[in-house]
Amino acid sequence: MYLVLAALAEELTELLSRASIEAVERWHGFTFHRGRLSGKEVVIARTGVGKSLSAMLAQHLIDRYRPQALLFSGIAGALRPQLEIGDMVVARDCLQYDLDARPAGFALGQVPFTDIRIIACDERLREIALSFQPAGYRITEGRILTGDLFLTRADRESHRYLVEELEGTAVEMEGASVGLVATINETPFLLVRVISDRADGAASVDFARFLPEASARTGALVAYLLARL
Repeated sequence: MYLVLAALAEELTELLSRASIEAVERWHGFTFHRGRLSGKEVVIARTGVGKSLSAMLAQHLIDRYRPQALLFSGIAGALRPQLEIGDMVVARDCLQYDLDARPAGFALGQVPFTDIRIIACDERLREIALSFQPAGYRITEGRILTGDLFLTRADRESHRYLVEELEGTAVEMEGASVGLVATINETPFLLVRVISDRADGAASVDFARFLPEASARTGALVAYLLARL
């Protein structure tokens, strides 16, 4: 069985339309859709926005369903100028850019008193995802950064370290927290994001207009990947 997660219900629209749903389960206001997609047993669920909610839901779902792998998809803001809205980023790895215990001697993004900092995605899942050949947009590999902050143009100068020091490709609010949970539970993990905005203050326009298309693109990739597992 595979867990397929996203932060927002709208990000799951395409996946739910492609899946054959056999049961709907609920837990404290969250809904889990059990069924089959691309011939595989899946649970499709919304985690909610931000690191805390997404980590909590990921741990609950791992405990409840014991998945073979966890796939997280959705939208993100571009950190690289060559990325266009609609391009897809398959995460090579991810980290929490707002976890900062440097005054205590830890590296930026490092979980204090552990060796956990850069969280790698599963190599096999990455290879399959990167073999996907979409029409009309690009797919690339990179580092996805996670933090509880929606970046805008005003934040760019103060957050130059996201690109210059952390070598980020895209920025979002859930991936590395879910990746951390998956890693600790020894569950293969893949993070995929579609660029919906440029983290430049125009997100309210880009986000609303592009969300359905982003759902279609991530849904197509996840269906492709599951068919090859």
